[in-house]
Amino acid sequence: MGLQTTMQGDRLQIAIFGKRNAGKSSVLNAITGQSLAIVSETKGTTTDPVYKAMEVLPLGPCMFIDTPGLDDEGELGKKRVEKAVQVLNKTDIALVVIDITTVTEDHLSKKRGLPAKEEEIISLLEEKKLPYIIILNKSDCISDIDVEKFYQKISEKNAAVPVNVVSTTEKKGLEELKETLVSLAPDHDLKLHIVGDFIKEKDTVVLVVPVDSAAPKGRLIMPQQQVIRDILDNHAIAVVTQVPQLEQTLDNLKGKVKLVVTDSQAFKEVNAIVPEQILLTSFSILFARHKGNLKKLVQGVKAVDSLQDGDKVLIAEGCTHHRQCEDIGTVKIPRWLRNHTGKELVLETCSGTDFPADLSAYSLIIHCGGCTLHEKEMKHRIFRAGEQNVPIVNYGIFIAYVNGILVRSVEVFPDIYRELSIN
Repeated sequence: MGLQTTMQGDRLQIAIFGKRNAGKSSVLNAITGQSLAIVSETKGTTTDPVYKAMEVLPLGPCMFIDTPGLDDEGELGKKRVEKAVQVLNKTDIALVVIDITTVTEDHLSKKRGLPAKEEEIISLLEEKKLPYIIILNKSDCISDIDVEKFYQKISEKNAAVPVNVVSTTEKKGLEELKETLVSLAPDHDLKLHIVGDFIKEKDTVVLVVPVDSAAPKGRLIMPQQQVIRDILDNHAIAVVTQVPQLEQTLDNLKGKVKLVVTDSQAFKEVNAIVPEQILLTSFSILFARHKGNLKKLVQGVKAVDSLQDGDKVLIAEGCTHHRQCEDIGTVKIPRWLRNHTGKELVLETCSGTDFPADLSAYSLIIHCGGCTLHEKEMKHRIFRAGEQNVPIVNYGIFIAYVNGILVRSVEVFPDIYRELSIN
């Protein structure tokens, strides 16, 4: 997939950290060869994380994240720094930009030979086991002798980490920096397929895509597009239909269908139509495995039957979108939840990046498939829920469960299926 077709959550996420006026935005512009970020001598020009999609050869589609200065001041500055640190939850590679003119002999005696703020962010990067590059910027502003001394000292103290010296003003060291970036990029060929690892060449997969008032005009939603592409990439056959035409479609393809994937909202109707010998699952469940932790999300659904009157449930979505009259997150799931439990529950919603840090008040989290979220972000949300002992499940698993078809919907995943069958 190219820049225009690669989903935001599937791009290589490259985040840039550093103090105010260290030259973060200048480094970003120099790497991409475009003026993506505002450059100013005024400290604090970047006040919130700025996201920009770019194609950088030979890396391919990337999402660059320019963050606020780590030394931002005041109460508002503290909140900006917190936002910068939150970016780590979705970062593949971090660039730590340091104004080389601010490095002193005293800094060189420290653990990493760096100023305190940079030492702090690197400690977080190492705690999260994220690859990163130390970038000594503004090398044109001090003597070559000092540049070499600082580079040697910092390289010695950070032997396992690449250190690059650059000057965005004189365009020096930028090609070397790009080469370092390429060397740290993960191998996307190793990324887990959506369906490609359990279908074979020439298998037929039927996709059930309702076109109703909640469907976007003139296009398919992201999970549908991505599943189709994964099927085609694996030289299988994708057949797209709607619920009213599903029975006729299966009849036309009699004996040839390996798998049916449905929009979760149509699970009950589709389950009644699809013969037992044909595997059945949903787009949302596929994404629970593709970007999350399917086992934990399946385990989380058991908490639905333990809910009591007054319990708080968080319904979370990774994207923001225009709410329709039959919106799944604010209308359908609350209705299914109340009908299934018969309890008076307190329901709260969040969307986009507004996932709460403190989840302890909730008895259950019901999360969307996370198709727009980066894999790291989705897994981090699941981890945080587990860390705070709050059960979490995703839309598709929840809908399958309340319709009594969860076991069938995970049959395509043998390990999960066996565990559910035993229990």
